[in-house]
Amino acid sequence: MKRCLMLAFLLPAVFCTPPAHAGKWATLPAAVQDTDYYDNGAPDPAKVSLGAELFFDKILSGNLNISCASCHHPFAGTSDGLSLSVGEGGRGFGVTRDTGVADNAVHERVPRNAPALFNVGAREFTRLFHDGRVEPNVNMPNGLATPAGEQLPTGLDNALAAQAMFPVTSGTEMAGQPGENPIADAAGAGDLSGPNGVWAQLAERLQGIDGYVQQFVAVFPDINSAADMRFVHVANAIAAFESAAWRSDNSPFDRYLRGERGALSLRQLQGMRVFYSRRKGDCGACHSGPLQTDHSFRAIAVPQLGPGKGDGSYGYEDFGREQVTADPNDRYRFRVPSLRNVELTAPYGHSGAFNSLEGMVRHHLDTTASLRAYDESQVVMPRRDDLDQQDMLPVYDEQLNSSLARASELPPRHLSDSEVAALLDFLRALTDPTMLDMRGDVPSALPSGLPLAD
Repeated sequence: MKRCLMLAFLLPAVFCTPPAHAGKWATLPAAVQDTDYYDNGAPDPAKVSLGAELFFDKILSGNLNISCASCHHPFAGTSDGLSLSVGEGGRGFGVTRDTGVADNAVHERVPRNAPALFNVGAREFTRLFHDGRVEPNVNMPNGLATPAGEQLPTGLDNALAAQAMFPVTSGTEMAGQPGENPIADAAGAGDLSGPNGVWAQLAERLQGIDGYVQQFVAVFPDINSAADMRFVHVANAIAAFESAAWRSDNSPFDRYLRGERGALSLRQLQGMRVFYSRRKGDCGACHSGPLQTDHSFRAIAVPQLGPGKGDGSYGYEDFGREQVTADPNDRYRFRVPSLRNVELTAPYGHSGAFNSLEGMVRHHLDTTASLRAYDESQVVMPRRDDLDQQDMLPVYDEQLNSSLARASELPPRHLSDSEVAALLDFLRALTDPTMLDMRGDVPSALPSGLPLAD
């Protein structure tokens, strides 16, 4: 109580918020618990190990040239450090990745920023992808709505496993273009679950690799031989790996919530006050809960870059959540991201338009002014003349920018430079130090014999 009284004049809402002030402050979340994660935070280690190999193995791509890790690498904060990813046809990973060469070069950039994967094994992550196109639906056989509709097979462990079914079906991401390989042909024809569909062909590849067959038989009770292996098992293993490897709940903020009052510096506590104060940052209005997201969809006028999703008059717009709901009121809305390890996951926004955390924070303070004054030097992508030209078309589309500005749901807010600095310090307090060195997440070799990197 003495400490509360001594610091109350600096941080009245942090240590001892009186009931009369309750309307001014968002409630601090409860500390994260094991039960907040699938398998109570302890998935089968053998399943996790198998999932790690699959995550890094290019065997799951149509042309054997890209893995899940190419766009979600632990050395790049479980993303890739690029505004928009370079998918199938590119070479390397992270900011050194290029767009490929000659006939094998990429056809377009991946239309959206590769989201970080921290804490995706938490049970609260039931809506996945920027537009939430994987989400609960009690009317579907799996209890999930996905782009596959009725084609989605049964037996998936959770929404995270369902999400893992889809990058391999995308021509831009992992499958390749029709005519390049049978998997790309199936993907182009929309055949995901048939006997010669994308998922069956990939399972058949793995069935021919003894090192994988042995592990699948050991891990899954319903697999007695190679013939029993399905891509559902692959997705479940990958989900187990992501859940275990990138559980992140040991940040200074976590320790503070668990009662370690010295875990946060005075500056970080001041930033926490800005974050949760409804009269200051009000960040907790959307970034609420234990992992700083309410999983809602919001329009905040992030500049559009790249090829878009085929929306609008010219096809380079991205209508976001509207693509899923078909509701015009959802246009330009995207899923509110978790802020865990946010300092490690630049660039920011669904299009990766902001390359600094401060730039993303300041955009929230006046989205319209930020959109109008957007500096394209923040874009982080490998250069290629034709792609560069396409990247900037939406940036300079005045009609599109006006539409983005009108749709923005964030009212202007004023924070002093010192308040912004304190807020940034608090956001850095969401970094789990165990996530600063993730070299142990990378397998030393793969059963397929394919190289880990180009």
